[in-house]
This record gives sequence, C-alpha cells and structure tokens, in this order.
Amino acid sequence: MSPMLPAPRRRTRGWALAVGIPFFAGLAILTLTPARVERSMPNLLDLVLGAAHRVGWDSLDFTRLEIIANVLVFVPVGVIAFLFTPRIVWPVALLVGPAISLAIEGAQRVALPHRAATLSDVLANSAGATIGVAIALVCTLLFAPRTAQRESPRVEAS
Repeated sequence: MSPMLPAPRRRTRGWALAVGIPFFAGLAILTLTPARVERSMPNLLDLVLGAAHRVGWDSLDFTRLEIIANVLVFVPVGVIAFLFTPRIVWPVALLVGPAISLAIEGAQRVALPHRAATLSDVLANSAGATIGVAIALVCTLLFAPRTAQRESPRVEAS
C-alpha cells in the first residue's frame, strides 16, 4: 500500500455532500426529536419483523432489529467521514462515528430524558461507522485512480 491513499475526486465529494447533508438532517430528526421510532413507525417495524419471521428468521426480535438498524444507519457516517478526512490522517475517520454517537446519546440523556441513551447504541453506531470506513477504504484501494509515482532522479557517475 502506498504511503498515502489517493484523494477522492471532486465529483465524489460533491455527491457525498449532496447525499450527506440530507442524511445528517434525517439522522438528527431520527435521533434528536422526542418521538421514538417504534411509536412513530410501528407498522414499518411490524412489517420488517413479520417478513423476517416469514423467511425463517424467528430469532429476530425488536432489540436485535434495533441493533441492526443502528449499525446500518451509521455505515454512511463512516463513508462520509473517510471521504472528507485528509488522506494522510485517514484513521481519524474511525473516530468520527463514535464521536457523533456519543454526542447523540449525551444529548438524549440530557435533553430528551424519555429517550433511551445506551452504551449498546454507541457500540452499534460505532460498529456501523467502522464498517463504513472499511467499505470506503476498500473502494479507494480498488477503484481510485492512481497517479504515476515519480522516480527519484539518479545520479550517474561519468
């Protein structure tokens, strides 16, 4: 692996902004409003659980579904963090998901006491963000254009 990963194309960052801004707005609405998801969308949760049980996934319950959802919701956080972190310090992107999750859970504990701020949410969110960083890193290594490396000038003795 080269010492520095190639930077994303300007167009890639543009798409990340175009998708990321509404995504983060939705994430804020989902996590920082008084309404709990299971109360605002009970039919959707029942549909998902019912479909899982019909295909034989009987062990899926609301708690497991919530953990899976927390992981999946934070995958884009990791991808976006990776795209906007300078390549020389790309591992810092691994800290963005846990930091956002801790901020959300802290805000829920302080300002929204009827919401459940839990360590399991932080862990699931952090896992999702880490998966997102890993996906972005693998895609960068596989698909990013490589710039030709300059050969160091050789001094020839005459």
